[in-house]
Amino acid sequence: MKLKYLLAASVVSLSAAAVMPSAAYAQSTGSVDFENDDVIIVTGTRDSDVGGVDVPNTPKAKQVLTEEVIRRQRPGQTVNDIINLVPGVSFQNNDPWGSGGGGFTIRGFGADRVSQTLDGLPLNDSGNYALYTNQQIDPEILEQVNVNLGVTDVDSPTASATGGTVNLRTRVPGETFGVVATASYGNIFAEGAGDRPYVRAFGMVDSGDITGFGTRAFVSASWTRYDNPFNNYGEVRKQQYNGRLYQEIGSNGDFISVAGHYNENRNNFFGSFDVLDLKELVQNGEGRDRFYEINYPCTIPAGQLGGGFGQGTPGVADTWSDSSSSGNCGVEFDRRYNPSNTGNIRGSSRFTLSDGLTLTVDPSFQYVKANGGGVEDLREGFQTIGGVQYTGFIGGGYYYGMDLNGDGDLLDRVAGTDPSQTRTHRYGVIANLIYDINDDHSVRLAYTLDHARHRQTGQTGFLWADGEPFDVFPMNDPVLTSDGYALNKRDRLSYAILNQVSGEYRGTFGPLGIVAGLRLPFFKRELNQNCFTTSASGFVDCLGNQDTTAYEAANPENAPPQTRTYKYDKLLPNVGLTYDFGNVSLFANYAKGLSVPGTDPLYDSLFLADVRESQPVPETTDSFDVGVRYGLGNNLTAQIAGWYTRYNNRLASAYDPILDETLYRNLGRVDKYGIDGSVAWSPTPNTLLYVFGSFNNSEIKDDVLGGQCGLDDEGMADPARFGCTVATVGEDYYLPTAGNRESGSPKYTVGARGQINFGPVEFGAQVKYTGKRFVNDLNDTTVPSYTLVDLDVRYTLGEFAPGKEAALQLNVTNLFDELYVGYYGGSLDSVPFAQIGAPRAASISLVVGY
Repeated sequence: MKLKYLLAASVVSLSAAAVMPSAAYAQSTGSVDFENDDVIIVTGTRDSDVGGVDVPNTPKAKQVLTEEVIRRQRPGQTVNDIINLVPGVSFQNNDPWGSGGGGFTIRGFGADRVSQTLDGLPLNDSGNYALYTNQQIDPEILEQVNVNLGVTDVDSPTASATGGTVNLRTRVPGETFGVVATASYGNIFAEGAGDRPYVRAFGMVDSGDITGFGTRAFVSASWTRYDNPFNNYGEVRKQQYNGRLYQEIGSNGDFISVAGHYNENRNNFFGSFDVLDLKELVQNGEGRDRFYEINYPCTIPAGQLGGGFGQGTPGVADTWSDSSSSGNCGVEFDRRYNPSNTGNIRGSSRFTLSDGLTLTVDPSFQYVKANGGGVEDLREGFQTIGGVQYTGFIGGGYYYGMDLNGDGDLLDRVAGTDPSQTRTHRYGVIANLIYDINDDHSVRLAYTLDHARHRQTGQTGFLWADGEPFDVFPMNDPVLTSDGYALNKRDRLSYAILNQVSGEYRGTFGPLGIVAGLRLPFFKRELNQNCFTTSASGFVDCLGNQDTTAYEAANPENAPPQTRTYKYDKLLPNVGLTYDFGNVSLFANYAKGLSVPGTDPLYDSLFLADVRESQPVPETTDSFDVGVRYGLGNNLTAQIAGWYTRYNNRLASAYDPILDETLYRNLGRVDKYGIDGSVAWSPTPNTLLYVFGSFNNSEIKDDVLGGQCGLDDEGMADPARFGCTVATVGEDYYLPTAGNRESGSPKYTVGARGQINFGPVEFGAQVKYTGKRFVNDLNDTTVPSYTLVDLDVRYTLGEFAPGKEAALQLNVTNLFDELYVGYYGGSLDSVPFAQIGAPRAASISLVVGY
């Protein structure tokens, strides 16, 4: 594998690109094969990109970033930061290194409305559709990243992708033996940061043909560790392993492949501020204040420790949450862990059944074990309800009915941790039967299965004297009540099941290309709630296996534990066309989309009676794209696209890290529209200029229900600012959102990248401007725009052995140390929390291989 990625890449005219064999453009093997006419090329070689930027000639607005761009970015960087170079994408990284998380939008749609896949495997959470950017695959093993700015493919296994798709394609093992290794060291270079080192190592081995019949494989491993980028506590630790076994079948592109992935993250939350507080810090230019100290190291008093390590005073209430006695050791937001163990197995295959008839099958399985959340005081006593003493999670408190600190009484509260735990077992398959009628016409029939078992619990664990948890996964050894069951703050099991059939026709009529498809998804959500639901906002009381007769008599309004099944299905047509004028190609596309409500709003509905009116309604979209592409000779490609999406029942969400809850808001009908454009120009074989930008707008059509008017503690109408009076108490009030933009995403983004090659030295620079963002949907305040500049320099040291090269690569991100407001998900009428923008950081990497 060569390390020196030259800028030169020949570009054919768009008419030729439309029919030539090409690298994978879509997510499943079937979609790849169908888009590539009658030939599939799996080597990753493609000559229609300019400096690693490709604009495939399809009816959908797409953009592809190949190895040329991917390898220029910081080794180990999350792929979602790399696609910030695509128009319409806005990504805010939580730290400079890529393993601390982040958030992004595409055309103003949040990550929970964008389907991200790895070789066809869905990466979004099966419950709330969230995407965890810190758990993505190592970029060294990617051959390309495909960003669909509009709709998804007809065989896509998604329940939520109304805002586009990000498709990651793994490289195919090399045909000859090879090794690639990377060692990186970095640090943050900003005033007040101190010493915060970053270290990463990566290695990959290609076996070459090990049987003489085209059997080849690769394995890779990486290890990452760095200090918390903003405070004096915590670090990020990450290890990842990947592999792929590939077997050719014949000489016509048939193959069987099995790939595996395992990722383990250990990190803490950090850098989250009230948006307005962070905005003030930005406006005052107080860069040093990004870096702060928390109460660490610290010690929890012995009387407030559990698990056999407490030394409480008999007859005295030792109260952990009392700051005067405990010093609040371990309670800071930054002390919260966010651990994850994720893994998957991905199969892909292609079989030629007869002349013109092809079968592709992509099975998969994935496993997730993760949690996130904070600490809490665990109560030794009971909660008395209707004259009966209960243990459990009741009214937001944890009651165990047993001596937790060993002092012989039940008066105390001890230090504990109570994250929200999630375990997922998910399997699926995408199968396509493709028939090439002739050279100009093809059809396919596809079946897609996605079956996820989603177990959500909230077991508790004890803290050590220094505020550290006994185990970052309390589910491994949870604290039991006097009744002998593991107390949970939530206890539910859901099954997210998709069975989908789809069909697509692709035809060429001279310069006119037509694609027409139908998706018919059958979504089923089986909900098993083991707790009492106490409000329509989803609050619960969890009593385990106790006799709840007295509890139910005292709380008749609460919904009991129950099982409920919701079903959603809809016929989703899409149709598109391209028309080729030679160097110019026009394209247009229409698609109807469906997004099923996530787990939380579905469980919230259990508080209501099981009638049709209480079933949360799905979101639907009608999306239109129209644009033009231009290609000239072998050095220029360009695309501009206008788009419009009409969104019904827009259910927007935002995560509150302090409450450890995802908050939802239904905005009703929202119209979204904009323009995306990019130009990639290589005036000489050694230079590249790439410019891109987007305008994204939205309009909420109606005022949104805010709640009911009430009275505050002083007997005044509340909220008066939305028209409530004493006379309207108990009546609905509405928030003035009609005509406003959705919050959390910028209206304008503009960027550019330039590269130049001077023999062994290659220079690159990229810049991205992100416009103002509204704080909430009332549009009463914004956060400032910001501009980030990154540099990369690569120096080829030369051959250290025949055919083997070594290079040094320098990456500097946020060169001018811009202080800015990072990611936040927006809100309806409140002030959300936001991440601090990643500070200036530099890393040097030694890369060797062949």
